[in-house]
Amino acid sequence: MTDKGNGKTELRIGLPKGRMQAKVIELFNSAGIPVSVDEREYRPRIGNGKSQASVSKGIEYEAKLLKPQNIVEMLQAGSRDIGFAGADWVRELGVDLVELLDTGLDPVTIVAAAPEPVTAVFRASGGDVEAMRAICGRTPIIASEYEGLAKSWIEKNLPGAEFVRSYGATEVFPPEDADIIIDNCATGTTLRINKLEIIDTLMTSSTRLYASKEVMQIPAKSEAADSLILLFRSVLEARRRVMLEVNVSAELLDQLVAILPCLRAPTVSPLGKGDAFAVKVAAPRDTLASLIPEIKRRGGTDIVVTQMSQLVP
Repeated sequence: MTDKGNGKTELRIGLPKGRMQAKVIELFNSAGIPVSVDEREYRPRIGNGKSQASVSKGIEYEAKLLKPQNIVEMLQAGSRDIGFAGADWVRELGVDLVELLDTGLDPVTIVAAAPEPVTAVFRASGGDVEAMRAICGRTPIIASEYEGLAKSWIEKNLPGAEFVRSYGATEVFPPEDADIIIDNCATGTTLRINKLEIIDTLMTSSTRLYASKEVMQIPAKSEAADSLILLFRSVLEARRRVMLEVNVSAELLDQLVAILPCLRAPTVSPLGKGDAFAVKVAAPRDTLASLIPEIKRRGGTDIVVTQMSQLVP
């Protein structure tokens, strides 16, 4: 329901259970919207319905912990308004949702991988099923949790191969129980431990915030979702940047400002009698190693680097 009868709008949120859970809850907390989850509880409290974000807009949050693939299904069914899931499960389930935000959290790649002998024959034969039968000693078997993605891959790359559904630990299937797996890969460590090589990349994925198309047609809920997105973006942007402050003499100001990365323009404030200036920018964190020595070379002094909690461009 949009209106609860008390003048407030309820936004029903699906929070991911499992690998994504901790980082999504941390994102809420960092955005100033506290989330509390008791052990073995599946209904987290978001701001206890009293956070500034909810009160100011007349919004109440109702949340439930679900597996990401179930969140996708619930968004499609309309029982959840917005929810976090991986792009892989949206693609796998073939659901048409509105992507509100790519958080970039928990990035993974969906890959096809196999033991080295199978990999070599697959590459050399271009996916010829008869050549694969020779090396596998049977009709090639592909194991995966992603039935839809795997069957599409088989049809395109290895017609005639068989599919087996896995329910976790897919990497242990080869060589006895499968010849190729299709699975998500974060660092590649698990594949290397199990002596598997990547033979193809299907897609990249990360934790994203989705909504159903119907919900985004409801003004009150769409506005509430937009407010959340603004807060989440401010946290994610702040994590990528630091506040960099530096003092510089008037004669060296222009050459220093010329090399400073910033969102729009540096904040420049006069010091003392105007013969020196304090310069402040929100600089990308990954530029600091080269930027700070260059600032010193250009006459910058008293350099201060501060971590930000939120940044709204």
